[in-house]
Amino acid sequence: MTTSQAAVRLVSAADRPVVERLWLMFRHDMAEFQGGLPGPDGTYHGDRLRLAFEDDDWAAYLFTSGDRPVGFSFVRALSGPARVLNSFFVVRGARRSGIGAGAVREVISRHPGPWRIAFQDSNTAGVAFWRRVATEIAGDAWTEERPPDPDRPDVPPDVWISFTTY
Repeated sequence: MTTSQAAVRLVSAADRPVVERLWLMFRHDMAEFQGGLPGPDGTYHGDRLRLAFEDDDWAAYLFTSGDRPVGFSFVRALSGPARVLNSFFVVRGARRSGIGAGAVREVISRHPGPWRIAFQDSNTAGVAFWRRVATEIAGDAWTEERPPDPDRPDVPPDVWISFTTY
C-alpha cells in the first residue's frame, strides 16, 4: 500500500464482524511474541474484543483505506488516570506505509491526556514503531519501563511507553 492515509472511525455494531476477523489476524501475529494457541474452534480468546464493543470505558476504532479495512485499535481506561492503547493492529499489506503512524496519531488526538502503550521487546518492528511514534507525538517527553507482570512471571515483561498529549 503506498498511501499513508486511512480513515479512522469509531466502530459501530455493523463493523463488529469485520473487527472480529481482523482480531483473529492480530492475535495470530501476537502469538509469535506472546505465545498462545487458538482454541479448539480455531479462534483466539476475545475478552478484549468483547470489552471494546460492550464497555463504556473502552473505545474501538476501525481503520479503512477506501472501502478496505486495514486495521483497528482499542483504547481502554477512558475515565482512568491514563488512557491505555490496549490493542493496535495494521494488516500486513498496509504496514510500513505510514497508515499505522497516522492512525495511532488520530486515535491519540481524540483522547488528550496521559497515555500508556505496551509492546514486547521481542517484536523488533513494534519496538521501533512505538518509539518512533512516541517521539513524533511527545518529543523527548516520554518514558519507557518494564514492570513485571505478577500474573505471568514466566514471560518477559511488556515494555510500557508513557507520555501525555494536550
